[in-house]
Amino acid sequence: MGGAAAEGLADLLSELKRRSGRSYEALGRRTGMSRSTVHRYCRGEIVPDDYGTVERIAKACGADKAELDDLYRRWKRASTPPAREESLPTDQAPEPSANPVVSGRSGYLGKTLAILCVSVLTASAAPVRQSPPQTPQWVNGPSWTLPETPVPRTLFGVTLNTATGAMPAFRVGGVRLWDGGTRWSEIQPERGAFDWSALDRHVDGAEKAGLPVLFVAGGTPAWASPTGPVGPYPDGSRAAPPDDLTDWDTFVRAVVTRYRGRIQAYELWVLGNDPRFYAGSMESLVEMTRRASRIIRAADPEATLVCPGMGRLWTAEGRQALHRFTTLGGYGHCDAAGIKLHQRTPSDPPETMLELVTAADRAFHEAGIHPRVWNTGTTYSIPLQGSLDETRARNYAVRFFLTGLYARNFNLERMYFYNWGGTKIPIVLQAVGGVPTRAALAVEQLQRWLVHASSRSCGHGTAIDLPENVWQCEITVATPGDRHEATIRWTIAGTAETTAGPHVRAIRRLDGTTEAVHPGDPITITEEPILIESRP
Repeated sequence: MGGAAAEGLADLLSELKRRSGRSYEALGRRTGMSRSTVHRYCRGEIVPDDYGTVERIAKACGADKAELDDLYRRWKRASTPPAREESLPTDQAPEPSANPVVSGRSGYLGKTLAILCVSVLTASAAPVRQSPPQTPQWVNGPSWTLPETPVPRTLFGVTLNTATGAMPAFRVGGVRLWDGGTRWSEIQPERGAFDWSALDRHVDGAEKAGLPVLFVAGGTPAWASPTGPVGPYPDGSRAAPPDDLTDWDTFVRAVVTRYRGRIQAYELWVLGNDPRFYAGSMESLVEMTRRASRIIRAADPEATLVCPGMGRLWTAEGRQALHRFTTLGGYGHCDAAGIKLHQRTPSDPPETMLELVTAADRAFHEAGIHPRVWNTGTTYSIPLQGSLDETRARNYAVRFFLTGLYARNFNLERMYFYNWGGTKIPIVLQAVGGVPTRAALAVEQLQRWLVHASSRSCGHGTAIDLPENVWQCEITVATPGDRHEATIRWTIAGTAETTAGPHVRAIRRLDGTTEAVHPGDPITITEEPILIESRP
């Protein structure tokens, strides 16, 4: 285990991959993982905590029973490292696994994945057989069934990227304020002087539209931290906490006093684990959170407090900072945890964000807490990422929110899409002054499907007797005089053939059309989600 075998892993797996004839993209489609995750497995960069992930790739390659047995033994050895190797340096901390249920562990994949990729090469068309009895049960992704719960309108949020006070011209459930003239440095350009113009416009506009507001704190004014590192904005705002925390108290008190009852929620720092936005100690951030919580609860007890947003969760450093905030008791001062969900790259399926939900949930679980979770953002580099074509943009925008629905079992309550109003992003919903795009209209259609719905289960693949690449969420729709069951179904990539069940009556599509269906009819599932309705 390790040693010379690990040293030769990269060269060996690269050669095995070349000879296999399958691309990482193809293996990703067959296994429901992202291309980059399969690549990291076959490069030996991460090792799954569960054998099911290894088994899934092996079965996709046609591995037989003997190879699966051998894989299990080798995975067992690889996943039990010697005690002397358990403490990894910071720069070698683990990346999360492709399986959204668990996180990965790096450094011990050598022999296991070497055998796996030999399976890729040597497997023929032999039929796949069951794993040996001693093999841990493989659950194909996070499948769950829970008591019916209404799908909240507030699941469908957007972050406003404009200072105009304009609101979306399509259905949304809430707005988050950032990059729209409401940074601390913009509201309080000098000690004792406040400029409420932009924030007034936003709050007035949201009230007229009937939308709840999430205010986001961040961007320390230069006067409050003269020597602090400069943040990423042209106004010279600082990434450091203020030199005197009473300045922070004064700002928080001024905001909540002015907007008591009008701002429904407060995110207490935009990004708490990214040095471009916050370069202070985690102890100081916890203290700022505690002080803000005390002030807001005293002035507006009905307001919801969201702890500082935690991003960079694809990195070990980001996850370690989240864990540090957790162990310091930061979440004891808030009603919800803010995390930043996004794919590694815009072309990755939105469902890969579940890896980040799992990473955060693991940190919470280790600390013995189970907070409500709000997705409050994305990656800082999003303006530099290329645009998606119109069809993929539409499908991914809808599946962004479906991923939030799918993560209900992790206490995820809200999804704030980044952003509304801007155009230098991979998926544009609506430019300021423009009309809603096809992506925005599809998101609106999804909300129509769910406006009277309660969610009851989500799952994908063989765990729920579907093809590997099919995902679904089951809902119950209840309106006066009508109650019926329905399923939203889509593929993570490619297409799949399914059959209408005994009570299916119709298919609804994102363009608003409806197609009659009879039991036993074939139904082709694609990357565009569809609503499959059953008779009441």
